[in-house]
Amino acid sequence: MKQELTFSGEVKEELSRHQAEKEHCHLAEIAAIIGMCGKISIDSRERYSIKMRTENVSVARKYFTLLKKTFNIDTETLVSTNKKKDHITYTVIIKRHEDAMRVLKEIKLIDNHGEISEEFSIIRRPCCKRAYLRGAFLAVGSISNPEKSYHIELVCSNRRKANELRMLINGFRLDSKVILRKNSYVVYLKEGSQIVDLLNIMEAPISLMKMENVRILKEMRNSVNRKVNCETANINKTVSAAAKQAGDIAFIQKTMGLSKLPDTLQEVASLRLANPEASLKELAELCTSEIGKSGINHRLRKLSEIAEELRENKEEQTW
Repeated sequence: MKQELTFSGEVKEELSRHQAEKEHCHLAEIAAIIGMCGKISIDSRERYSIKMRTENVSVARKYFTLLKKTFNIDTETLVSTNKKKDHITYTVIIKRHEDAMRVLKEIKLIDNHGEISEEFSIIRRPCCKRAYLRGAFLAVGSISNPEKSYHIELVCSNRRKANELRMLINGFRLDSKVILRKNSYVVYLKEGSQIVDLLNIMEAPISLMKMENVRILKEMRNSVNRKVNCETANINKTVSAAAKQAGDIAFIQKTMGLSKLPDTLQEVASLRLANPEASLKELAELCTSEIGKSGINHRLRKLSEIAEELRENKEEQTW
């Protein structure tokens, strides 16, 4: 049965199908894949070979396709299964010394003197920078399901590679950071909008739209929740205030009677007792005289002050 792809797997599948138009972009992508998850070997006869190992078949297929299309060379692919960890590893090997040297020189990972170099000289153009990031993500990247969290990362074997990758990403006005995790250096982004931007930079429009849709829905839900919470808080506040007002008026009625109050306060007091859950606006509409919310609120505060004075007098009499 075919295993369902994670969002990270979907992104890699989309990137693996992307075909750049220019050869220099192909070289940049190959350089990233080899630089991030490749191994250059030199035998006793000083003959070179290149191995690229991955657990993602899309990455292996893209690497194989790039090599074939750019250099027209033959490669060997090995498939091994780890039953304990339940995963498959794909290894693409450039065995011929001549082919390996040709690739390494073209992607600037080796100079004319046979010295291995890992400078970023292959990625001067903006399009090549995009291609390099695409290859780097295919090789060592992952992205979380946006339904759960916003996080994208690329795991590098050393600090130098991580810092160079961070600078490359931040050259697109993003703000990636590097952390040490066990023995690896991780370049990461956690802000949703910046992750969307990086997907755009790597040219993954389908994945970008999926993430944007999730972000929009999450923002709508959060907005609705905030409004509901705000309205609930306002209702609770109104109910609590109304209950206190009704309690104060009931105390006045029991202690001195409402008839001793001024006519304006009598009316508001009677309306509050008869309508314990009404808002200030609703009480104002029930008044015989024209009055606004602030006027009703002022009279209710006055009634609360009277009730407080009566309580204080009662306590003094008790003493």
